[in-house]
Amino acid sequence: MELTDILTDVKDGNIDQKTAEQLIRSLGFVSYSDIAKIDSHRKNRTGVIEAILADCKEPSSVVAIARVMVSQSKRALITRVSAKHLEALKAAFTDDELEWNSRARTVVVHDGTPAPRTGGVVGIISAGTADIPAAEEAKVVASEMGCETVAVYDVGVAGIHRLVPELQNLKSKNPGAIVVAAGREGTLPTIVSGLVDVPVIGLPVSTGYGAGGKGEAALLSMLQSCSTLAVVNIDAGFVAGAYAARIANMIAAAGTELKIKQE
Repeated sequence: MELTDILTDVKDGNIDQKTAEQLIRSLGFVSYSDIAKIDSHRKNRTGVIEAILADCKEPSSVVAIARVMVSQSKRALITRVSAKHLEALKAAFTDDELEWNSRARTVVVHDGTPAPRTGGVVGIISAGTADIPAAEEAKVVASEMGCETVAVYDVGVAGIHRLVPELQNLKSKNPGAIVVAAGREGTLPTIVSGLVDVPVIGLPVSTGYGAGGKGEAALLSMLQSCSTLAVVNIDAGFVAGAYAARIANMIAAAGTELKIKQE
């Protein structure tokens, strides 16, 4: 039940004020056992969906929390899914209820309700093929937040000529924001940011080895970018995808509002 439904019921005399107050207080979260308080209204409050981080959770707990989230929000996104988590989820849900992305290590569980479409568009770019898993996590998150996603992979600076035609195609889709995932020296987000007129989110990836390996050089390089760039933490695909989707969704909503006013 949404807040507007409760207020309508009060207005129509279907429920009294005390009952309405109890219902409103219960909107904030749903408790599961003694380990989780599911923020069922996070998307309505912040524009960002809540996800289940499978890492450090027992498979049975992930399954149980997913069931509660689906009952509340129709869809549940689970990130950092291990083989044991996946096995438990496949045993608990049917193939029609479960969407597994092996590269992103994400699972979406749903009751058949499709992810909403907002009109927002998010571009996803990876420097190398080793950076695709982090990029895919960002892509899944942006898609679950209602955005169309356009992916361009393996266009890093070692062969920068690969980027130019792909970037032209991406720009033709009018993305509201672009996530650029890069490991090693992490140069690509700076270059992309200098070529496009939309916000770019740098996603440093823990590829690379030796001094500055495990994403550290990529993170520092992006933080020192000479072009305007937002940067998330190493391998933070969820954060990058959610931030890009928020921007794209705000742009799409503003465009819709302007169109309505013009009509």
